[in-house]
Amino acid sequence: MGIRERIEGEVGGWPGVEMRAHRFGGVEFRVNGHEIGHLHGERMADLPFPVRMRKELVAAGEAEVHHVLPQTGWVSYRIRQPEDVEGALGLFRKNYKRLTARKEARA
Repeated sequence: MGIRERIEGEVGGWPGVEMRAHRFGGVEFRVNGHEIGHLHGERMADLPFPVRMRKELVAAGEAEVHHVLPQTGWVSYRIRQPEDVEGALGLFRKNYKRLTARKEARA
């Protein structure tokens, strides 16, 4: 199983997650009307977080500032080898939990 298939299988299987083509190529994952993040092929994931969380993730070495939008909350995660998939999944999981917790708090 390839890197993209592994991530799609995991993230796409979470309750409420929708997968669709991303406007800049690749695949996008959404939950509750919000993007969790997207993949650019098998080599990079981009995920939107609040700026505060982006700063924490970058400082901890869990992600890099976004490759195009460095002043925003977006982060990039480079996938260089199959072992990097777990780090990408961890970021998708953090964003999924953040976005689903917001809906649960409103209910």
